[in-house]
Amino acid sequence: MTDLALTLACVATDRSRPILDGRVSIPGVAITPMPGEPEQIFRRALTEECFDISEMSMGSHITVTARGDAAYVGIPVFPSRAFRHSSIFVRTDRAISGLEDLKGRRVGLPEYQQTAALWVRGMLRDLHGVDVRDVAWRTGGQEEAGGRERIRIDVPADIDLQTIGPDETLTGMLVAGELDALVSPRPPSCLGDPKIPVARLFPDYRAAEIDYFQRTGFFPIMHCVALRRSLTEAHPQLPTLIFEAFAKARDLALAELAMINVLRVTLPWGAHALAETKEVMGEDFWPYGFARNRKEIAAMTRYAHEDGLAAREVAPEELFHPSTLGLTA
Repeated sequence: MTDLALTLACVATDRSRPILDGRVSIPGVAITPMPGEPEQIFRRALTEECFDISEMSMGSHITVTARGDAAYVGIPVFPSRAFRHSSIFVRTDRAISGLEDLKGRRVGLPEYQQTAALWVRGMLRDLHGVDVRDVAWRTGGQEEAGGRERIRIDVPADIDLQTIGPDETLTGMLVAGELDALVSPRPPSCLGDPKIPVARLFPDYRAAEIDYFQRTGFFPIMHCVALRRSLTEAHPQLPTLIFEAFAKARDLALAELAMINVLRVTLPWGAHALAETKEVMGEDFWPYGFARNRKEIAAMTRYAHEDGLAAREVAPEELFHPSTLGLTA
């Protein structure tokens, strides 16, 4: 395979920059890098199929795979993983001290299909006995009015899911007391204002997330890498080559975190943080490959079905190109 020109849309992180800047190449492929923020990348990929290779929301990928209209096929590379206890914000005047206290509450989400929300609903159900039907979900723009789901979703009628008004924002409703809580990867702009009773549900979210990891073994997957399905038919070796390039880029990122002769990361104790992370999570804490992550992916496909996002429970293998299922890194 030679002279194949492909676009790559992904968030510019230490795990992707070696490919975006050309330090790591995909053999036989000339990459046109298209870095951006996840919300815009996902929306354009899912509605317009704008990119050849795209970072992809796992929540959305499961949804479209379940209904059989996925234009992209996944590669078991996970450029975004994040614990989400830090993403839960509550009114401090509502006697909410734990996740179980969200039962019967009104909770805002930028999008119901957002993977962060998928994981929080999974935690509510599996660890705290709060079903998706026990909460009133409200979706819309967080700081700007007019936000909407990136793709159509059809949830069962007995799930209380409503879009907020066209002139409303989730942060505004949280400030006004019209929401009890907000689940979002981005903190609301009101956080830290002493006049507004809004705070993180878990002030020491690191401790809560370590406890969650020790109980479940999960370091929640947020995004995968996805390839336009038509390209896999024309170039069947391409999924493997992409996997190998992203694995090499991740290895470079991890090596740079440990360098202390000249700090490659703008943190004075980055190497110490890396050592602490390995103490808790082990040496190999950011695994790529299907088999090594199957249990976690199966939990996600179950969550999506139980949340009403997916009409059926997708087999984890369906999400990824068959040639990649045996790869590991």
